[in-house]
Amino acid sequence: MLKLLVDTSTWLDLAKRRDGQKMIYTMTELIRDGELRLLVPPVVIEEFSRNRPRVESSITTSLADRLRSLRREVREYGGGAHAETHDALGELAHHAPLIGAMTTRNFDDIEELLKAGVTLNSTDNERMNVVQRGLEKRAPFHKSKNSVADALIIEGYATAVAEADLLQDPHAFVTTNHEDFSVSNGDRRLPHPDLAGMFATEGSDYRLGVDGLLEALSDYFGEDHLSDINQHYEFHEDPRRLDEIISAENDLFDRIWYHRSLQADIRWRRDGNAAKLKREQEIAGPARRRIEDKFEGKDMLGPYSEVFSPGGGL
Repeated sequence: MLKLLVDTSTWLDLAKRRDGQKMIYTMTELIRDGELRLLVPPVVIEEFSRNRPRVESSITTSLADRLRSLRREVREYGGGAHAETHDALGELAHHAPLIGAMTTRNFDDIEELLKAGVTLNSTDNERMNVVQRGLEKRAPFHKSKNSVADALIIEGYATAVAEADLLQDPHAFVTTNHEDFSVSNGDRRLPHPDLAGMFATEGSDYRLGVDGLLEALSDYFGEDHLSDINQHYEFHEDPRRLDEIISAENDLFDRIWYHRSLQADIRWRRDGNAAKLKREQEIAGPARRRIEDKFEGKDMLGPYSEVFSPGGGL
């Protein structure tokens, strides 16, 4: 079984990715099959929940701001020749809230993964090691900032590795926070020398970012196995275009109007008012025929009830 400790920074980066659902799905299936286990320090869940509102807001806000800026520049410098581009950007602006909603799903699913993982509560020995690291200015305290949370995370990983049979259950630590954990002024994919001892033994790997997480899964399980899992993955949720939304809205309006128009016929027949019935059919006839032609063969038109509804509702 592969055991992963994924830092908060990487979880947040994964949540922001539009293709994040695919990797989340893969990990969920590996966990369900007993092939993967997540090691989760409580501080990771706390940091993820605390940063979630800010990151979610920044995704939608930054996208909307970029689109507004692009539309303004196209309008000012492109002139009428780029009207089509301007309209396309306007349509994309309507998708920003939908993209934000898709991202919310990533956050929800990641939180479920974290809650289902193995909780790594800090021990007294780990807390003592954190203090010692701070006193000696060893990573992740080498940047002269408060890195207690980062130190607790890496000490939790160190304990897990020390107690594990790495040949049977390999471990990997994944982080995007290269400033605190990676080698300074070098290959960021390598751990800082102060932390290198934790990864010196075969079966304990240091991985950088979402790409490093994917590489860890690929190296351990193999591309073929991951492909077998992903062949069942068919998540597609591209937002509808604005013209599609408007078209659907117009269709619904026509169907409701048609139903209510026929309800008026039912009322006049019920009341025995032939004059009003004839007048209603003359006035509404052209619009009814237009709608009937529009939905011909689709079996989508009413009346949905032969009982007259005074409010005209469905």
